[in-house]
Amino acid sequence: MGARVVGTCGAGGWRRARWRAGRASWAPYHCRMLRNALGKAFRFLGYTVQYGCIAHCAFEYLGGIVVCSGPSMEPTIQNSDIVFSESLSRHFYCIRKGDIVIVKSPNDPKSNICKRVIGLEGDKVCTSNPSDFLKSHSYVPKGHVWLEGDNLRNSTDSRCYGPVPYGLIRGRICLKCRTQLGLYENVEHAAAHFNCYSLNFCLLYTP
Repeated sequence: MGARVVGTCGAGGWRRARWRAGRASWAPYHCRMLRNALGKAFRFLGYTVQYGCIAHCAFEYLGGIVVCSGPSMEPTIQNSDIVFSESLSRHFYCIRKGDIVIVKSPNDPKSNICKRVIGLEGDKVCTSNPSDFLKSHSYVPKGHVWLEGDNLRNSTDSRCYGPVPYGLIRGRICLKCRTQLGLYENVEHAAAHFNCYSLNFCLLYTP
């Protein structure tokens, strides 16, 4: 009578079988976790891009709140004054003589300056300092403006670096509030009042 052979599985075989079964059961769970994590990351990235675009458009086409620092626009704008600048005027070429504007510095594009528009293209302007005995004059070239600080004796402006291209104008100052003896007592109060327009804070130097 023939002997029947029954297959057996040793301890190592059982461990391998259990490992394969456990791996098969955990694989879908890990895939779901990975998909959820990637989905959240992409959604967060999408919201960040959307909010960034909205903020950029608001700052670029509406305006922002600016904290001024420096003596060159005294007495009109004092050190630490808070001003609101609007950007629509520069987009529609509505900048006029006498306007106070925020401009990218011709000497340092990473910084902004605050000056008054003294001349537009074609205007004859005085290029001398107040202390000069002999006065010199020049004409503003096309597509440029002539900028000067109200504090002529303590201002670095077009008398030093010449006419400024119109494209460097970032905005026109239309409202001012003082941080010490003005309408508002501190920066936080002013920011809370203007948050319906913009929360764009930047330090504006007026050398």
